[in-house]
Amino acid sequence: MPHDTPLIATIAMGLGLAFLFGLIAQRLRLPPIVGYLAAGICVGPFTPGFVADAALATELAEIGVILLMFGVGLHFSLRDLLSVRAIAIPGAIGQIAVATLMGMGLAWALGWSPGAGLVFGLSLSVASTVVLLRALQERKEVATDKGRIAVGWLIVEDLAMVLTLVLLPPLAGLLGGTSGGLVASLGVQPLWATLGLTAVKVGVFVALMLILGRRTIPMVLHYTAHTGSRELFRLGVLAIALGVAYGSAKLFGVSFALGAFFAGMVLAESKLATQAAKDTLPLRDAFAVLFFVSVGMLFDPAILVEEPLTVLATFLIITLGKSAAAYGIVRAFGHDKSVALTISASLAQIGEFSFILIVLGVKLALVPDEAVALVVAGAILSIIANPLAFRLIDRITPRPAP
Repeated sequence: MPHDTPLIATIAMGLGLAFLFGLIAQRLRLPPIVGYLAAGICVGPFTPGFVADAALATELAEIGVILLMFGVGLHFSLRDLLSVRAIAIPGAIGQIAVATLMGMGLAWALGWSPGAGLVFGLSLSVASTVVLLRALQERKEVATDKGRIAVGWLIVEDLAMVLTLVLLPPLAGLLGGTSGGLVASLGVQPLWATLGLTAVKVGVFVALMLILGRRTIPMVLHYTAHTGSRELFRLGVLAIALGVAYGSAKLFGVSFALGAFFAGMVLAESKLATQAAKDTLPLRDAFAVLFFVSVGMLFDPAILVEEPLTVLATFLIITLGKSAAAYGIVRAFGHDKSVALTISASLAQIGEFSFILIVLGVKLALVPDEAVALVVAGAILSIIANPLAFRLIDRITPRPAP
């Protein structure tokens, strides 16, 4: 009987400790997320004892992101997305710009290069898909105006990060790092070619999903449902969610999360959307827990002792700086205080795209290793603080009784 089973060990220890620490957190009147993060720290490489496979944990967490975004897409129609474009597009771009500038300011104070500051600032500017959606789902606000604006804002942020990840390697030489292998010195023509190619690939993906996917995906699930097999139907839902997410990333360069979201959105018009959402819920919850465990595994508690003021500054940029920018933008577009507070709290944290971007920055020699530790510390602290921000909002603007 083989004993080298890192996948089973990672899932067993991750879920087992997450359950234990989640119960403890619940007893202490803390969000269960705090327990999940603590479980990740326990099985991470910076604490003694069992060390889980970080690469496997990250991939398992990505499955959770895919299933979560697919579920959101099932409840989020194209009409909903277009209805919030007037605020989601300028709002997300404006908030990203403000947060990036604040991150660049901190990087300048630390003596980093402008290129390092740009990557660091961008990493602090984009919210976590998992954290935002779990917060909205727990408050039953995904289908409200607040939820639609927040999800639309998130989609724009995801698109901006996809573009950033595509452009960063060819731009690395100009920003003070090493070339991503496309060009040794970047000129205007290669830059515009990269921008154009990215726009075309994303455009083709969206067009295929809205034209071909709207017919094919519901048709496949309707045929599967008529077989009378619940098992095959569940398998079909999972195959579509994961298959479209993987195919979109490989063929069109968009994120797994965005591909899964569009797959769910085109299925939302089908009568089977509710059943599909219900059948993916257990797996969605389990893999979302593994996401938080994987984040905890990246955290080195020593940084809290070695650089407390820098960690505090990073945390304040994420929670107060981003929130203030989002609040001001939403209010400027004429929405009331309740909507603005909900949007600002929803975005006052960072997650999966932040890790991907900062790690790429290290690989391209753009940012120091210290930047990774700061981003992870900021993510951990902001994720823990996020539920507390919502509790504060409820005290400021009590929600009406149902």
